Amino acid sequence: MNISVQTSSKTIAKNITELIGNTDLLRINSLSELTGCEILLKCEQQNPGGSIKDRAALQLVKDAISSGKLTPGMTIVEGTAGNTGIGLALVAKAYGYKMLVVMPKGQAKEKEQMIRLYDAQLMLVDACPFTDQNHFYHTAKRLGEKHDDYWWADQFENISNTKAHYSHTGPEIWEQTQGNVDALVSVVGTGGTIAGNSVYLSEQNSKLTTWLIDPDGSGIYAYLKSGRYQGNGSSFTEGIGIMRSVENFRQAKIDKAISLPDQDLVAIARHVSQSDGIFLGSSTALNVAGTLYAAAKMGPGKTIVTFFCDLAERSQAKLYNQDFLSEKDISSNYETIEDMFLRYQKEPADRVVNVSRD
Repeated sequence: MNISVQTSSKTIAKNITELIGNTDLLRINSLSELTGCEILLKCEQQNPGGSIKDRAALQLVKDAISSGKLTPGMTIVEGTAGNTGIGLALVAKAYGYKMLVVMPKGQAKEKEQMIRLYDAQLMLVDACPFTDQNHFYHTAKRLGEKHDDYWWADQFENISNTKAHYSHTGPEIWEQTQGNVDALVSVVGTGGTIAGNSVYLSEQNSKLTTWLIDPDGSGIYAYLKSGRYQGNGSSFTEGIGIMRSVENFRQAKIDKAISLPDQDLVAIARHVSQSDGIFLGSSTALNVAGTLYAAAKMGPGKTIVTFFCDLAERSQAKLYNQDFLSEKDISSNYETIEDMFLRYQKEPADRVVNVSRD
């Protein structure tokens, strides 16, 4: 009897950090068919820590070790809204370091649980404006400077964050699409993801259009439009949007920017779950809404790539909780995806900020 045995070409990983990266690219069929574009999701939820932040965490730690800033016995400290903390906790555990995560109160409980599961110490601080010295960023920085045996990762200013995506994520996308990428769509937290990918992919394709998608309440869209960081709302997305200039974001090659309301990301999350069986987290839902917007403005025939940022269950208490959404005055009478696409097509051109790369 002849039996055909198919073997995998992948090798056996010797450390869990070797599983970070090389994620799949997934076509969203319903949106691709509606728009006439190829709408593709880079599946970063496949990383062992469940989010795209694993990539930055690994690069930050590896570069710190190589430079001698992080040595055996030290504690890694970082201020984060959650996913970077999970990624760093994972990498720290795998490499034998202690980890201290400083996180604002009010983030998803699932994030707190994951950080503790990796034996990291979790310090919860009151949510407050960046100008307040008790902000999670300043608190982590103080701790890092106070203790000689602490290393502060500094994900906002440390461009190892951008390097992770320039060296790995961008090349993966280019290879997976066989060099056919017309647009990149991304939300912004620290700016490392949009920076590293936009720089690398723009080097490969000078005609690439990079879209920045901002939630209501963040100041990036306002900054790109008027030169001032000014929030005008309150989005429930976590870890997305910044109200200041940071080094990683300054590296980005952005062409266009748009701000979208929470109502849109809730509607598109519902549609994609029902039509495609894909359950999105809130950051990813905003990314996907952004791809629909980009497709509406760019027209059919384009290949548009965005990021499946993290696991959907980390947004369960908000994005998929109707009681919470009702408290936020988000209607349960969701707009159809066809109507949303038509609305995006009809929106005035001045809603989109055209960003000079000079």
